[in-house]
Order: sequence, then structure tokens, then C-alpha cells
Amino acid sequence: MSNEITPNPSSPVEPTSESPTESFGELLAQFEHNHSHRAEGGTSQLEGTVVSVDAEFVYLDIGYKAEGILPRGAFENNAEGIASGDKFPVSVKGRNLEGYYELTRFHVTQPKDWSSLEEAFAQKSAVVGTVTGVVKGGFNVDVGVRAFMPASRSGVRDAAEMEKLVGQEITCRIIKLDVADEDVVVDRRVVSEEQARSLEQNRYFELKEGDVVSGQVRSLATYGAFVDLGGIDGLLHVSDISWSRVNAPEDVLSVGQQLQLKILKVDPESKRISLGLKQLGPEPWDSATERYQAGRRITGTVTRLMDFGAFVELEPGIEGLIHVSEMSWVKKVRKPSDILKPGDTVDAIVLSVSPGERRISLGLKQALGDPWIEALQRFPVGSTIEGPVTKLMKFGAFVQLTEGVEGLVHVSEISAEKHIDHPQDVLRAGQIVKAQVLAVDVEKRQIKLSIKQLVPTSLGEYLDEHNEGDVVSGRVVKQSPEATTIELGEGIRATCRTATKAPSTPENKNSAGADLSALTSMLQARWKGGATPSGKQSEPLAEGQIRSFRILKLDRTTEKIDLELA
Repeated sequence: MSNEITPNPSSPVEPTSESPTESFGELLAQFEHNHSHRAEGGTSQLEGTVVSVDAEFVYLDIGYKAEGILPRGAFENNAEGIASGDKFPVSVKGRNLEGYYELTRFHVTQPKDWSSLEEAFAQKSAVVGTVTGVVKGGFNVDVGVRAFMPASRSGVRDAAEMEKLVGQEITCRIIKLDVADEDVVVDRRVVSEEQARSLEQNRYFELKEGDVVSGQVRSLATYGAFVDLGGIDGLLHVSDISWSRVNAPEDVLSVGQQLQLKILKVDPESKRISLGLKQLGPEPWDSATERYQAGRRITGTVTRLMDFGAFVELEPGIEGLIHVSEMSWVKKVRKPSDILKPGDTVDAIVLSVSPGERRISLGLKQALGDPWIEALQRFPVGSTIEGPVTKLMKFGAFVQLTEGVEGLVHVSEISAEKHIDHPQDVLRAGQIVKAQVLAVDVEKRQIKLSIKQLVPTSLGEYLDEHNEGDVVSGRVVKQSPEATTIELGEGIRATCRTATKAPSTPENKNSAGADLSALTSMLQARWKGGATPSGKQSEPLAEGQIRSFRILKLDRTTEKIDLELA
């Protein structure tokens, strides 16, 4: 009989440094024995304290010999703002090759026997299992006992992905449990979907208006871009992309692009998040009055044309309007497309600024200079101008003096020789005419012109060409006791106060006939004198005679001429 003492298998054995490395199950059991915090239903849940954060993981102290890890994606905003000392409830899923405990932020049951499985099945708790192999229709999974997971409930789609799942630890739910037949069926997909929904719902409540978040453009639409914020989508409306006008999101964004965005509105009920990109920059209109004062000359780009005017972008987010009435001094612009098109670069003058209404009025014609400012100096009263007829109206004709300045020739100032009912009777558009400036009103932008003033009359010419003392020829047309009227040319009458009436004779009549021929010659010579009078100078004057006279008085103001026989 041997004296060797056989140890009691029920006696506790103290671990030594030579003892084999503890298994995950032993460590978990030890922790549960030493910690009093337990989740409802007997499932263990730990409180982890953040130790550090790197580019991939958040490291937590869970009271074990080794630390636990969570991927950064398990936290909102990719763990931005997570700091050492922060605490989170976690469950242990397993242990990786580096010796760290893999954690989850969801309750996970570690089944150890059939009673644990029944409890997890009844409470619909998630359990941890290891995929041990691929079988027909699905997988074998070790959850303490062998379980079956249908391929449709695995969350993978093709054979390659199925092979990669073998050996991995998964979180799943027992959807069928038959203790008698030892038949267990688990579902991984339902747990993944529930976790995704939970994370999604929490995400809606975690995000607050005004928060700045990172996101990736997932898709583009005509009205905006959908951005993935880490499991949930937000809408970046086209009007919130830029302060400047964006016609289509694809003009400035692309799928997959990373963006920093501002949360404008969150509605957890409807699961809608409104995002803004332009709101991360200053509002241009806040300081618009500092940059755009009335009278300032600016350069901008025509962005769009409307019936009433053209919009010009002065800087991103600020547009000004050039009204059709402010486009040209020269002509009436009926539609902006007559002189502008989108994309044109134009110089303009700021006419007014209204930050409250976000309006800036611009003038295109003012940038060219107002031609009326110097109109009085350039076109003084009495001066002669020459220009084309631009427009005919019933009351007169408009004549262009220079670009932007027109004058009006009233119908009564067109001709002195005859009455004109309508300017088109004697003028046509485009015809070059000469006119005299009668009046200038810069304030009303009106210039009165006359064409007839530049057409000399016969009397006017005669007065300009003769002086007192000149000897001229004329025909006696009328006699009276007081004076005799002498015709010096067509429409030119003078008075000879020394005339006496002589009896008419046949010879005088014959002489009159001859004198008429002499008068025609005289008229052709523009009545400058030199015709040989008929009869002797000593003879009395008689109607019809052509005689020589000397100009005694010539009054150009009253247009009167006094004569005496020469």
C-alpha cells in the first residue's frame, strides 16, 4: 500500500507562476466571483474606464489582468471627445491574439450550461459563440453546446465570406432551443440589425443642433446630398452647400467626399437631420455694408437674367441686381439679354445697399459716366449740332447728340416754309441732320433743338449781305401818299419815302413787261444790285418800274429797310 497521499479533487488548488495560463472562461468566472455588479437575468456586465485612445481603438480597464478594447466606431462621432477616465457599461465577447479582451457595448450572456441557454432563450438575450465550421445550409456554432446557424441568418452573402467567418467569435440570439433533442438554432443577423437600430436611435439623440460633425457623401440628388454620419444619414440641401449660388450638387461635391458639417436640425421622431456646409463660414451679408457703399465701382459676373434685370455675383453669397432701366443711357433696354449674357464680367456702380433685405442695386450705365453732366458745356444754347434721327414721334423728332444724350426737334421747329403734320413727312430714322440748340435742361435731361433756325430766309440773307449806303435795284409794287413799297427780291420789301405817283401810260406797261425780265435776272443774282433800271432817274416812280435805290437805313433787329432814289 502506497503511502502517497492522493489529493482531494474538490480541494482548491492555489495557482502558481508555473500554472498553465488561465482560459477565458476561468478568468470570466473569477471576475464574476469577485465583482458584485451583475446585469438583470444573471448576465454579467462590466463597467469599463477609458485608459487611452489611438487611431483604431479605445482601451478600457475592466478589472481584468488585461485591458479591453472597443473600436472607435462603437462610439458617436468616431470617439471624438472620448477622454481618459470616461466610464461605459460593456460586455466581454472574447480575447484577441494580442491578449486584449474584445468588448461590446451591448449586454452579452456567456452561457455555461443548458440552464443558461434556456434563460438566454427565454429573455431573448444575446449570447457569444464561436463559428466552428461551414455545413450544408449554414454554420456550426459553439455556444457552450453545438448550435446551428442558417446561412440566411449569418449576415454574410457568398461562400468566400462564409469561409472567413469560421473561427470568429460572434454575437447571436437563440431562436430555437430543444433540450431533449439538444437542438439549438442561433441568429446572428437579428442581433446585428438590433444593434444597428439601437446605435442609430442613440445617434439621433446624441446629435445636437449646432454640433460640427464629420461625414462622407453617400449619394447626390438634384436637391442636395445625403451624407453618412456614421450609421445614419443627414441631408445637405443644395441651398446650404455654399453662400454662392449652386445650380447642382455635383458641381461642387462628389460621392465619397469627406466633409465637416454643421447640424442645423435634428428630428429623432422622423429621423431627419439637416446639415449645413456654408454655415461653417461667416455670413457674407453681415459685413456687406462695409464693403459695398453707394457710389463704389465694382466688378462682377452675370449669373442669371430675368425679365426685369440681371443678377451679378460680387462675391460668394452676395449678388447685386442691375435693373433694365440702369443698363444704358443711349437706348431703352426692353430685356437684359439685348446687351448681357450669363458669364459676362461687368463693371458697375453701387446705387444702394439694403442688408436687411439682402439687396444691392447696381448701375451699368453709371460705370460709363453720365454724359448729361457736361451737356450744358458741350452743347451751349445757340450752338449747332449734327447727328442721326433716332426716333420719330407725332410731336417731333429725337436726334442723338452723343452717346447717351438726345435732343428733341419739335414739329414746329422743323421747317419755316410750310406746315408739317408729322415729322415723318420730311425726316426718316437714321437721317443725319443739323440743328441749333435752343435750350438745355440738365436736371430734366432735355435739350430743345431747331432745324428751321439753320435754314436761312431770303430776308435774312439779304440783311446779312447788304449795308447802309449800298445802291440796289428794286421794283415798285405799291404806292401811297405816305410811302412807296419797293420789292428788292422774293419776299423782301422796303420803303421809299420820297416816292410820288406818276400817271400810267402804255409805255410804262410795256416797260413793266421788260422790267419783269430784268427783275428775274436780278433775282438770279441774289438781288445784289447791278441791274440797269428802265427809264430816266428823274422820272417819277410808277408801279411796275424797276429803279435804283440807295439804302438809307437797315435794321436787322426789326428786319426793316428804308430807301431813297439813287
